Amino acid sequence: MPESLPLFPLQTVLLPGGRLPLHIFEPRYRQLTVDLITGVLPDKRFGVIALRPSLEIEVTQLDQLREYGCSAILRQATRLPDGRFDIVTVGRRRFKVLSVEAGAAPYLTAEVEWLPDDEGMDETADLLAPRVLGAFRTYLELLRPDSEVLDQVPDDPTVLSHLVAATAQLTTDERQLLLAAPDTATRLRTELKLLNREAVLLARVRAVPVPLSDLARPASPN
Repeated sequence: MPESLPLFPLQTVLLPGGRLPLHIFEPRYRQLTVDLITGVLPDKRFGVIALRPSLEIEVTQLDQLREYGCSAILRQATRLPDGRFDIVTVGRRRFKVLSVEAGAAPYLTAEVEWLPDDEGMDETADLLAPRVLGAFRTYLELLRPDSEVLDQVPDDPTVLSHLVAATAQLTTDERQLLLAAPDTATRLRTELKLLNREAVLLARVRAVPVPLSDLARPASPN
């Protein structure tokens, strides 16, 4: 059944279980934060939704909203002397936007449909999970050998799929693809391809006989 949810459009994709700190400075999102803190909005919940990139001047933020987002739960809020906030949120549930209403509140609100979380319901996901975990370990060893992400490995394939999507250094479009995946097996299958691709690229970069920091610098014309 559709529910009303306040929206916070951002240039990022939030995944279930992902941690998202935010610095709130715009008046409308200050009001959203106040409403979350005071209980005007129940469950301290709002929706994070990514914006589509656009180079067109006439395209509004409303036109840039993507179709799928993730609810965020307010975990911590610090009010600064000038009225701004530093907050910490955690991703909870995926949703699909059915319609958007502007003007009913200082911030956007939307009618959303919650997407199912199919934990433990797909044998394919159970078979894919160990392969994805292995690929994720290889990827992290190449990217950040000291990473503590896998200190506590989730047993559930769905939780694992969200952990990978939230942690791997992927593009916004790739994260959005994983967020919108119809089921855990599809998400894991996509992640396996992405992780294998990234591991190959990382291995090649590490084989280049120059410091990695130099690769980020523009070439000097001199």
